Parts: sequence; C-alpha cells; structure tokens
Amino acid sequence: MAVAVEFRTIPELFQRLTAKFASETRPVVRYKSEGSYKGITYSDLHSRVETFAHGLAALGIERGDRVAIVSENRPEWIIADQAIVALGAVDVPLYPTMTSKQIEFIFNDAGVKLAIVSNQFQLNKVMRALPEITTLEKVVLIVEKGPIPEPDTVGWTFVMEEGARYRAEHPEMLAKSIAKVKPEDLLTLIYTSGTTGVPKGVMLTHNNLVSNVISSAQVIDFGTADTMLSFLPLSHTFERMAGYYTALACGATIAYAESVDTVRDNMLEVHPTIITTVPRLFERIYSRVIKQVDAGSPLKKKIFYWGIDVGHRYARAVRAGSVPLFLRLQRAIANALVYAKLRERTGGKMRFFVSGGAALGREFGEFFEAVGLAIIEGYGLTESSPVISVNQINRYKFGTVGHPIPGVEVKIAADGEILARGPNIMKGYYNNEEATRQAIDEDGWLHTGDIGMIDSEGYIHITDRKKHLFVSSGGKNIAPQPIENLFLSNKYIEQFMLIGDRRMFLTALIVPDFDSLKEYADARNIPYTSIADLVKDPAINELIDTEINDIQKDLANYERVRRFTLLEKQFSIEEGELTPTQKVRRKVIEERYGHLIDNMYEGIS
Repeated sequence: MAVAVEFRTIPELFQRLTAKFASETRPVVRYKSEGSYKGITYSDLHSRVETFAHGLAALGIERGDRVAIVSENRPEWIIADQAIVALGAVDVPLYPTMTSKQIEFIFNDAGVKLAIVSNQFQLNKVMRALPEITTLEKVVLIVEKGPIPEPDTVGWTFVMEEGARYRAEHPEMLAKSIAKVKPEDLLTLIYTSGTTGVPKGVMLTHNNLVSNVISSAQVIDFGTADTMLSFLPLSHTFERMAGYYTALACGATIAYAESVDTVRDNMLEVHPTIITTVPRLFERIYSRVIKQVDAGSPLKKKIFYWGIDVGHRYARAVRAGSVPLFLRLQRAIANALVYAKLRERTGGKMRFFVSGGAALGREFGEFFEAVGLAIIEGYGLTESSPVISVNQINRYKFGTVGHPIPGVEVKIAADGEILARGPNIMKGYYNNEEATRQAIDEDGWLHTGDIGMIDSEGYIHITDRKKHLFVSSGGKNIAPQPIENLFLSNKYIEQFMLIGDRRMFLTALIVPDFDSLKEYADARNIPYTSIADLVKDPAINELIDTEINDIQKDLANYERVRRFTLLEKQFSIEEGELTPTQKVRRKVIEERYGHLIDNMYEGIS
C-alpha cells in the first residue's frame, strides 16, 4: 500500500498526516496505563507535539542542536522525536539498557545539548556521567514522582507548561521552523551498538529515512485498518522506520507493549494485525508450543504434528498454483484442531509479522507459514536506514531476505560481500571520516559486511557476517550463523554460540532451556538443587550430546560440533553479551568464557 500523504521530510509527514486524520476518533497511538489500553487521537497527538516543541524552544533548543532520548517505548518518545525534528534539531536516541559510561561517550561524541529521559533510573545514569559530559545543559524527566532535586533537570509537565506559554507568545515560530527543514538535513544520529568495537554515530538525513519509508510501503501492506504492536526499541532504526514512521505514514495504529516480557499478554489485549520483530520472538513461541505439545497426550501430539504436516503440504501446493480438494478439506480440519488455537495466542487478527535485525531460521518460517501466520523477512543495516531488501506477502522464499526494495541497488562483490546503493544510504559516520571511507566506496556502494549471493530468481541469500566467517586450522571456511540456527529449533536449547575460528574443530557454548531440562530431570528422577547442578549432570550432558548429533547428522564433518559446554545463565543485553536486537556479541562472550572455551580444546595438539 502507498503512504497516506505525500511528504519529503518527517515534520512534513507528521503535519500532513495529522491534518488528514484530524477529525477521526480512532487512535494513532495506544498505550497501557492503570491496567488497560488507552488511545491518543491524531488531533491530540498533534497538539501535544506542538506544545512540547514550543517547550523545547523555550529551553533554548534551536536548529542543528543535538537532543538525546533515553527511554523505553512510550507515546512521549514519539512526541519528543516529532518535536525535536520540527525545530530542525537532530535527535540522538539511546537504548535504555545503556550504561552511564556508554551515555557519556555518545553524549560527548554527538555534542548533546539536552537529554530527555523516561524515569529516575535513566536520570541516575545520566547524572553519574554528567561530570564528564561537556555539552549537556538540561535534562527533561518524563515520569515525575514528586520534586526533582537534580540540578538543571525539569519535568515533562514543566516543559509542556512552558510550551503553552511560548506558543502564545510566538504563534508563527513552529511553522517557520518546519518550513526550513530540507530533505538533505540531518535527521538523526544513531549510534550502532554493534557486536564489536566502539559505537559509531550513523548520520541519517530526512531523505534517507523518507525514501526508505516510501519504498517499504510500496512492498509491505500497511494500512489504516492495521494495528501494530511495538516492542522493539524505538532507538533501533528497524523499529523506528518500520514500526513507527512507516506505520504512521500509512495511517496504521501503533500500540506499545509494556515490555518485551509482556508481549504474549499484550497481543491478547491489543489484537494486533502486524508485529515488527526479530527472530528471537519466533524461536521462543516455537519452543513454547513444542514443549507444551510434547508434554501432552499421544493423541494430541499425533493430531498436532499431522496438522503441521498438512500445513506444509498445503503451503507447497499454494506456491505451485494448485491445491487438491482433499488437501483443502484436510487443512480445514487442521485449522479447527490446531491452527486456530495457535493464532488465538497472537490475538486472533494477525495478518503477518515483519522480521528483521538477524537471520530467520528457515524452519521457523516454514512452521509459522504452516499454521497460517505469515512472516515477511527483510534485511538491512542502520547505515541503510535500514531496509535494503524484503520478502513480500505474495512473493517470498524462506532462507532468503527477498528482493531489493524500489530505488535500492544490490550487487555481490568479488569476495562475496553484499553491496548496496541508493537514497537510503547514510551520509556517513559522525566525526569518523576514515570509517566512512571504509564503509562507502567512491562509487557510493555501502559495504555491508555481510556475505551472500543472489539466486536466479533475484532473491538475496545471506550466509554470514564477513567478519564472523570462521577459518578452521585446516583451512575450511565456515559460516557459523546457519549452523547456529539449526540448533535453536531444539526444545532443549535456548541460546547457542559456535566457536571455531582458527581452531582444529568446532565447539559450542550452549544455554539450555532450563524449564525443559527440569522437566526431563524430574521425569527421570535425576537429582538437582540448582541450575548449576543440572548443567553439570552427566545424564543431562548425554541428553544434549544426543540431540546435537541428531541435529547435525546432515552437516559436513568440519561443520559438526565436537564438544560443548552448558552454561547456567542466559546471555543478556544487560551483561553486554547481546545487542538490543538479541544478536550475540561474540567477542564479549569469547572473552568472558575464555577459560571454558580453552577447556574444550585441552589435550589437542
């Protein structure tokens, strides 16, 4: 579907869209408050943005200033973002999981003048970093609980009150400011969390994001009847572009989940039609479903797996263009017995998921397709605003990331690296010309760092990150990600990281699914008092060894895991082991568990 209004900048999008739907009572944003979901209409959102923008102007924010947002997803995030860019300022979004040290680095590098933080916890982190930050003048606290003792800090209410006063005194200011914003102007500085190295500030212009929104809307069917459930951090360019700007541009309603942990419950409350997410959600849903099925009666298990087989055969027949009558009847029965119940868990109205941020395992895509829950997998980077390619609802191939979106070119370099070029490619890295030259060549091609190929039908296949390719001591090139994805579909495995670069053979660090291990141990009277006991138990390790060997039986010898270590706690964002989009930070984990890795290679000369 095309966008609902024409626009060249983000403030232009917001002004024209809220004017178009000003008389509608349906919400543009929904959020959970005091136990139930509440809505904000287009006219109300427009009023709040304009008032807050005037409040920022009263605090001295001008065109070109850097304003940081350190907050979880909430309506105030949108209000702050739209107010900042309406003034011609540049917003700098930070993940709410970032530490004081990370905040200090980004604020200083970007030259942040004002910060908007969600709560006291985020404010405390900024205050700890404040002595080392040279440019910060003021902090705005969204959630106020009594007087604010911190110096140079004001509450959201104060800014809104100042905004109302300033607006009355300067009624023409904002319209003039919006008119000055040009497509080539810097819109945002997004600091890459990355899996290694120091964060780099990606400079994205209005034209970068606008071109990506318009192109994405042409190939992904968002519309005014849709409700998007948003839970990925808005500080990540995927959620900001797809789940926010594109949803807004197409007139969809955006509903915010309370947190990542409440997504399952919020789906039942919101009844979303579309969710933008990362593969981790599908892995968790799949694992939970399989666990419940396998714990059921033999009859229920037989019906379930029969239904999944019918779903696979039906999907293949649809793609082939001919579905036999008997298969249609089987699917109708399977739908009543299996699929409908699974779809109800997502709220009952899901049209499709949009998956990005990391590679989706083929088995997960095929499973959800079988039960009637479509997944559209896309591909991109922060540096490309972010979408480069995407599968479409009626034109997709699992194991690929689809075709390039309109206006974007893709080619494969001689060494297999994927290169992209188009209006969505970043302006460069802020304060880092050398890194910019390494990322974008003189012909304008962005070097993505991903290895892949384009098949005869034009679908893009990604095999792995260029810097993550392993070279064994025997000279074999090994792409770890496809191998890791194989293991993640196993009900006993929660997280899996392959080890093997410059090593004689592959090993793995495995975080088990602790609930499944407990069930297995309880059923066999295996004694334990803690998770640590479980992961060290010989019977548990024998179980995982059997599962691994079964999974990897079709892999080449050099791709097989020879040894593994079970860990007693999950990799986490808070510990710096995962990026905010759940990608493994290999370098951090290899350093943290170096002694365990070395133990797996002991005795090998």
